[in-house]
Amino acid sequence: MHTIPEGQLKRQHLYDLAFRGVTRIFAFLVLTILIGILISLLIGSWPAIKAFGPGFLTSHEWNPVTKQFGALVPIFGTLVTSFIALLIGIPVSFGIAVFLTELSPLWLRRPIGTAIELLAAIPSIIYGMWGLFVFAPIFAEYIQPWMIEHLGPIWIIGPLFRGAPQGIGMLSAGIILAIMVIPFIASVMRDVFEVVPAMLKESAYAVGATTWEVVWNVVLPYTRIGVVGGILLGLGRALGETMAVTFVIGNAHRLGTSLFSPGNSIASALANEFTEADGVLYTSALIELGLILFLITFIVLALSKVLLYQLAKGEGTRT
Repeated sequence: MHTIPEGQLKRQHLYDLAFRGVTRIFAFLVLTILIGILISLLIGSWPAIKAFGPGFLTSHEWNPVTKQFGALVPIFGTLVTSFIALLIGIPVSFGIAVFLTELSPLWLRRPIGTAIELLAAIPSIIYGMWGLFVFAPIFAEYIQPWMIEHLGPIWIIGPLFRGAPQGIGMLSAGIILAIMVIPFIASVMRDVFEVVPAMLKESAYAVGATTWEVVWNVVLPYTRIGVVGGILLGLGRALGETMAVTFVIGNAHRLGTSLFSPGNSIASALANEFTEADGVLYTSALIELGLILFLITFIVLALSKVLLYQLAKGEGTRT
């Protein structure tokens, strides 16, 4: 029987200790960077926090001349455009993933899958330029007038679709964001759908289930944790997107009920105004916007972790 020399065992033990130490340093380095970012944002935004207090979150005024700043409009724009992006992106991504995994011929799966991955690789500024110079004129000339005529008179949702057809605005930004997040969500859904054991699906087909019934009753329950993860990945992309939104949202600090009206988001406000900020209070207000976006992202991540934990716990209970 071959025995390892004692000196070699000691060296391997030292290597193992060193490996554990280095990986532990890397893990704590990430946590240190995160805490450092949070502290720097708090320090930079402290003058605005002292000057405006909690009212900063509820004020819609943004006037650098009078030094009055409020975050309500950028927060509203960030949440609304992200919600529109998910409202459009989730069903489209689900349809793409189902088609690629259940319905598409084998020879067509690779080209479509590659095209989706290429969409994810396009820089956001290209989406913004395309949205401003191609999508917005078409949207203003053909789609918005139809929406104003047919959706505007409806009692509940009508106010959302009234106003001048300008092409740019909250709805346009949400649609561009949807186009940007679809590749991410669809790719994750496709990947998790593909790991469903073929035996489960074939068993469902054998007892007479349709394709929709197989997807709804077999594929989705088996992969829902991964599906939720993909959706949250798309939400994270939508919340922090800057350049594409800046091109098409209108960059106006106004709070309107219509989705056609120009608005603003936290990321676009920072991109447009940070280099031109004059004075400590103005700069501090913009940094506080960054802090708010950081907290929104953190809250979304925390809620997603809780949701995924509950889903995983439920799966274990049923098992």
